[in-house]
Amino acid sequence: LHPAEGGLKDKGIDFRVVQCRGTNLIHTLIYLKASCFMMQFNRMAGLKLSTTYVFNPKPANPSFLSHSLVELLSQISATFKKNFTALQKKRVQRNPFERIATPFQVYCWTAPQIDHAMDCVRAEDAYTSRLGYEEHIPGQTRDWNEELQTTRELSRKNLPERLLRERAIFKVHSDFAGAATRGAMAVIDGNVMAINPGEETRMQMFIWNNIFFSLGFDVRDHYRELGGDAAAHAAPTNDLNGVRAYSAVDVEGLYTLGTVVVDYRGYRVTAQSIIPGILEREQEQSVIYGSIDFGKTVVSHPKYLELLEKTSRPLKVQHHAVLNEKDTSVELCSSVECKGIIGNDGRHYILDLLRTFPPDLNYLPVEGEELAPESQKLGFPCQHRHRLACLRQELIEAFVEHRYLLFMKMAALQLMQQKANKDKTAALHDTSTADAESESKPQALEASEKVADDPKSREVVLNACKAVGSISNTSFDIRFNPDIFSPGVRFPDDSTEDIQKQKQLLKDAAAFLVSFQAPSFVKDCLDHSSLPMDGATMTEALHQRGINMRYLGTVLEFVDNMPAKAQLEHIYRIGISELITRCAKHIFKTYLQGVELSALSAAVSHFLNCLLSSFPDAVAHLPADELVSRRKSRKRRNRVPGGGDNTAWASLTPSELWKNINSEAQSYYHFNLQCESVDQAVEKYGLQKITLLREISIKTGIQVILIKEYNFDSRHKPAFTEEDILNIFPVVKHVNPKASDAFHFFQSGQAKVQQGFLKEGCELINEALNLFNNVYGAMHVEICACLRLLARLNYIMGDHPEALSNQQKAVLMSERVLGIEHPNTVQEYMHLALYCFANGQLSTALKLLYRARYLMLMVCGEDHPEMALLDSNIGLVLHGVMEYDLSLRFLENALANNSKYHGPRSLKVALSHHLVARVYESKAEFRSALQHEKEGYTIYKNQVGEAHEKTKESSEYLKYLTQQAVALQRTMNEIYKNGSNASIMPLKFTAPNMASVLEQLNIINGIIFIPLSQKDLENLKAEVQRRQLMQDSGKIEKQQGGQLELDDKLPVDD
Repeated sequence: LHPAEGGLKDKGIDFRVVQCRGTNLIHTLIYLKASCFMMQFNRMAGLKLSTTYVFNPKPANPSFLSHSLVELLSQISATFKKNFTALQKKRVQRNPFERIATPFQVYCWTAPQIDHAMDCVRAEDAYTSRLGYEEHIPGQTRDWNEELQTTRELSRKNLPERLLRERAIFKVHSDFAGAATRGAMAVIDGNVMAINPGEETRMQMFIWNNIFFSLGFDVRDHYRELGGDAAAHAAPTNDLNGVRAYSAVDVEGLYTLGTVVVDYRGYRVTAQSIIPGILEREQEQSVIYGSIDFGKTVVSHPKYLELLEKTSRPLKVQHHAVLNEKDTSVELCSSVECKGIIGNDGRHYILDLLRTFPPDLNYLPVEGEELAPESQKLGFPCQHRHRLACLRQELIEAFVEHRYLLFMKMAALQLMQQKANKDKTAALHDTSTADAESESKPQALEASEKVADDPKSREVVLNACKAVGSISNTSFDIRFNPDIFSPGVRFPDDSTEDIQKQKQLLKDAAAFLVSFQAPSFVKDCLDHSSLPMDGATMTEALHQRGINMRYLGTVLEFVDNMPAKAQLEHIYRIGISELITRCAKHIFKTYLQGVELSALSAAVSHFLNCLLSSFPDAVAHLPADELVSRRKSRKRRNRVPGGGDNTAWASLTPSELWKNINSEAQSYYHFNLQCESVDQAVEKYGLQKITLLREISIKTGIQVILIKEYNFDSRHKPAFTEEDILNIFPVVKHVNPKASDAFHFFQSGQAKVQQGFLKEGCELINEALNLFNNVYGAMHVEICACLRLLARLNYIMGDHPEALSNQQKAVLMSERVLGIEHPNTVQEYMHLALYCFANGQLSTALKLLYRARYLMLMVCGEDHPEMALLDSNIGLVLHGVMEYDLSLRFLENALANNSKYHGPRSLKVALSHHLVARVYESKAEFRSALQHEKEGYTIYKNQVGEAHEKTKESSEYLKYLTQQAVALQRTMNEIYKNGSNASIMPLKFTAPNMASVLEQLNIINGIIFIPLSQKDLENLKAEVQRRQLMQDSGKIEKQQGGQLELDDKLPVDD
């Protein structure tokens, strides 16, 4: 860019200089001339007389004037015109979903090696990033806090307004997350100046692009009593969970900070938007609600109490009082650490939400307090490395729901007993009343109607409330006091009874987690309603049930002690893999903090060799001395935060690392790993080294080279070299704003589909898809789920081309927003393969299934229940294209997997036997076919009875196979007897029918079409109409009986 001098500007001339390199020479320079009175589109581009060394703005002859730079370059360069046209054509041929940007950056742990080439854009980007001038609008940087809060203040009275608001919130959050990630990387790379440069590097704070950055270290002994650096590392994620919870409640007038937590190069960086005016005054002057010293000095504010009272019901937070340093009672509706600050913009902000949810007593030993027997039996309480262990929001909700059901059962039972006793007494005193029985209402209904008036009924509710721990004596209302067991927090004497209740409630919640939620997870895995494939999906499944990952060792012990442990082998293996890689991540975090930037690749490759390579003498390759010395001579501002000895990492050995992993597993997860090397772990637990590499890379942000076969088992050379490490990417946690209206439409559509109303369900899902697109844009994981369900509905309703189109979009989107090898993407490939087969694209279907299998082998290995489904799909498609031997290999593997994980008597095993029998029949090996079909028939007969349709089908097929076997044997006997003179009757060999193959594919993928006669259809239609009429007239509610009405009448404060 060469701006014009003042004299030329006055004449309305502005120069934009572009240097264009041709094949043999440097073309002349181009400039834009703009009149002061002309609009942007009137600017002209033309050729001038400038050369490489002389700037001459006079027009060349001819000057090739053009309104577009591309048109001008096309006129003066035939090569440019040809290449630009080819580039456009290639770009247009790509699917739009391959080109549209994702709202949040997705990093891949593998990448191809790309030759380093000159890139002016990258050079300019690196330059501006280093100076901290990136992300600027001309004239000013973005005010992230104002943008985040203004979008929250938008109107939400009707659907269009809510859509506009949610779209604005999502866009600003995704932009903020991207900017915060880039800023955090710049901070750790040493490219941002600290606002307190004189302090020790661990204590430094940064401001970049109107975002405040702090490191995850315990500065000024702030967390000394809570666990020091371990607590300081855990606090940002707890705080983020609190921000997430308050943002979801979305109370008008209450504001949270934009918060992003970034783990990069062993450091944890918290990025937050800046409250207006907070940097101009001391924190003591700013905080008008809460405490800045963990409960010693506490203040409150009526406006904050009013706002937080609105959040207390959905977040289950109890309004309570604490004592300040003057022994004065102070009312709070949050934890004492939660701070309230009114910014210069007049908004009420809350921050430091690390104790939004109550403490987890299983990991918080308190002197003089005993846990419930269920917890003690499992060895709790355990000592944790910090005192910030909290229960998850999902657990709180599950616990409250569990107590609500208990409350209803107890109240209903006592009310029924009271009514029965009353009726007996009335019958004894007044036997002459003949019509008493005919006029009496159902017991539960009458009892529920008198709850409000009858003192005995009120007593029943009171007893039920006390039994379940409700804070109210007249209705069900469970809330938690987050300050219970907080060090330094004192309560008034008049609340002693209430505090004891809260302590008991916390003990019950901790016991509920280990006695109910953890076993239910294992049970769900046993009956395959939950089917994790890797560490991420297992973590998600545990979190959905409110189980923190620190309970991983406890869950593994549950699995190990199950009678059906063999059927849970895949869960145990994934759990062990997750435990090892999480322990390695904890060690890697501190390992990487002392590494110089110049030695980063060498340090990472050395750590991976120690962790995964069988090479016993892994030796680190230190960088050249001149690089180190030059680095040391640099200015203080470029020091790595917290850096210590720069070469200590090189002394790590495989035996030392695995000793540390064992120690970490015992101290953090309370699990005895007993593995001295990676080879011992692989042999003992059946792990895969490539799976371990994938897991550790995703968790720590390591990116390795893609096109290389890593030889982990070589004992002569290490598996990794410095050149194999391509990059270190950040691992980012942030708030995910939701499209509430679209989600309600999606849920309603799912409910309709489950009820059998496919058309109505399809319409609702389509509407949800439109709303999701409106809020999130084109790319989002929830849009992917929408497209998947739409494709399935299209397929079930017979529109195979539309199903294929929707599923193709779902696959592309899943690759972009989740990752190419994510378990969900693997399943999307399987669905797409089915729809391709239905549309006659057999070779494409087979390629997709092979790709899915390759990815699944890397993610979880051969030994997994989902592999049985995939192998069944591949075997059926191969059977359809008459590749019988190959088909048999896959189907027999599926049979073995199904037998192992579903039990030898399972209906899935029976179906697998039938599929194998069909291939043997096509190969004319009738004896083997009969053997497998007999196994299937026996299972059907024992499981569903002889009268069942499946048993009859199997019996008929057995008869057919027997006939074919007899016919073949007769023919063979005839040939043996008469030789070449034998008169052979032609044998009937049935080639696989595509329709029958597709039918079997549908069955194994959970899609069953039930053929209905015209009479059946008429009966079904009449039944649906009858139910609709009953629903409209309200008869269904009346027929439900007293129990449901009792549920409605009992006082519940929800």
